[in-house]
Amino acid sequence: MNLSPSPPPPPPRLPLFRATVRPEWIDYNGHLSEAYYVLVFGHATDALMDRTGMGPEYRESTGCSLYTVEAHIRYLRDVPEGASLAVDTRVLGIATKKAHFAHEMHVVGGPRADPEPGAEPVATTELFALHVDRKAGRAAPFPDEVRFALTALVEQAPPWAGRAIAPV
Repeated sequence: MNLSPSPPPPPPRLPLFRATVRPEWIDYNGHLSEAYYVLVFGHATDALMDRTGMGPEYRESTGCSLYTVEAHIRYLRDVPEGASLAVDTRVLGIATKKAHFAHEMHVVGGPRADPEPGAEPVATTELFALHVDRKAGRAAPFPDEVRFALTALVEQAPPWAGRAIAPV
């Protein structure tokens, strides 16, 4: 008889954010402009906020929101016009007023397709955010229900997280 406890189940994965690369997002080099990687990642952060109880009603009623205070983006592959994008989000850590999370962007086979298992991302971003009371103009503790929702999603950081830009 095996009496050792079974490992805990992995945290529930966040829904993917999806977008299609528009013609106006293409730069003079013929691929997705760096500003639009940030736009897509920003929408993925909005989806994270919605999923964890910080959607539009929360922001309106509390005056609180997440403010990104640090970001590290890796542009790994060119993305062509018309590509279907899927962004996967991981919560890496939560503290009283702070959140650490990451997004991985993939080009997928269509607007509803999931990334292939083990597929390399075309871009990643790692973000540090503060929960801010906009009226007070300073960081504020997450309400318990939001902190619990975020904590339930915490998972191990991917191998690329935590890197710094190496000096030349």
